[in-house]
This record gives sequence, C-alpha cells and structure tokens, in this order.
Amino acid sequence: MNHTDDKSPDAPLTVLAVDDEKPALDELAFLLRAQDAVGDIRTAGDATTALRILRDGEIDAVFLDINMPGLDGLELAGILANFASPPQVVFVTAHDDRAVAAFDLGAVDYLLKPLREERLAESVRRIVEGRRRRVDAGPAAPTDEVIPVELGGITTLVHRSSVEWVEADGDYARLHTADGSHLVRIPISALETRWADAGFLRVHRSYLVALPRVTGIRTVGNGLVVCLRGHGDHPPVELPVSRRHTRMLKDRLVRAPKQTWTAR
Repeated sequence: MNHTDDKSPDAPLTVLAVDDEKPALDELAFLLRAQDAVGDIRTAGDATTALRILRDGEIDAVFLDINMPGLDGLELAGILANFASPPQVVFVTAHDDRAVAAFDLGAVDYLLKPLREERLAESVRRIVEGRRRRVDAGPAAPTDEVIPVELGGITTLVHRSSVEWVEADGDYARLHTADGSHLVRIPISALETRWADAGFLRVHRSYLVALPRVTGIRTVGNGLVVCLRGHGDHPPVELPVSRRHTRMLKDRLVRAPKQTWTAR
C-alpha cells in the first residue's frame, strides 16, 4: 500500500483529509494548506473513497473524522493499522468522548472541532517527528497486508495471507482465496515485487503463487505445472509454469523448509 518510509524525513507531507461533511472537509483542507510541512492534500467524503486513495497512492498521514456513514473513522483506522506501512492518523471530531478508543488505535493526535490553527500545527509537527523516527529505525518486518476490494458499493478486506494465487487480467489482477476470487486494480507485476518477501513467486506471465500453498510440481506434456491444494468442495489447482520460471520455482521449493515467510 504505502511506502512512505522510503521518503526523506524532510520531504513535504502527503496528507489525506476525510470527512463526510463538505464544509468541514473544505475547512480542514484549507488549514492544512497553510502548514509549511504539508505538500499534497487529497480529500475524501467517505471511508470507501479514502481506501481507494490509500490503495493507489503514498499517504503520510490521514486526518480523519469519526462519525461517518458506513465505516466510521475508528473502523477505518483499524483497517489502516493492518497496512504494510500504515499512514499516521489524526482524528478530527466534534466529540470528546472517543479519545481513549482513538489512542488505543495508535492515533498521533485527537483534534476537536472547531479547529484551531495552532493546534493543527502541533499535530503536523508530531507527524513529521513520527516519520523521522520511522526512517531512523529502518524498515520494519512486513506485516499481513490488507487489500480493500470494492464490489457493488461494498468494500471487502482481503488479507494477503489468504491469497493462494494471483491471475493477471490486463491491468488488473485477480486474487484467488479459499472463499473465491477478487478483482483489484493492481498489475500482477506490482504484486510480484511487493509480495516477494511474503513468499509469493511468479511462475508464469499470468500467474503468481503463494509458495506455502504449493503441494508439488509435475510434468504435463512438454511443460510443468505447479499444484496447489484444494479446499472443501474446491479441487486442487494446477497452473502452468513457464520455462524461464522453472529453475527459480524448483530452487525456491527446495529452500522452502528453511525459509520463514512473514504473516503466514
């Protein structure tokens, strides 16, 4: 999702403001633009739009209203906490009775409406300091990434650890899990790079597999297929392996018992 730890600690912040009330959202964006440390500002009027922006871009911090229709701010923050590199979160609300829950979710700050410019400046300062600490600490161990998938206006959360194989579908990728498949607007090449350290390997231009799900390989005609275990009424899956990926697959399967992948 986000890769903000790769940025310079002094680079301008990319911030997402989320509020379902447009006047409040406009005011928050206006006040954020006045902050020297803030560069790009993006806005969302609901959690679904926010998740789409967070999935497609690199966001350093989210300024988040709590009371919103659908997923509220606390629920959205809980989802963000599962991101591989979660953005920092500041809650902006008219209610002072949710602070404990907010800080339990690791919030950087809790701002009450109406906003005061000096108080907002303090939140931005904390975000900048938090980013510096992340950079100084170096990369953290990968966690189980969460992919938000939209279907019919409903957002479903798919954990990377539940994905058994990925199928290329043009500029999209289809994530196959024990519960079904989910189409996401992410090229398979991006997932190949992003998930390599979590035990995923490209075996064909159209397929990426989770190595811990592989039960074996076998020869079919002049080529190889990789076998993945089935679930319940679903039979085992066999996927073609291209010649140029064969050696790497065999090598990784031989080393598999010696290697531990995170979030598995």
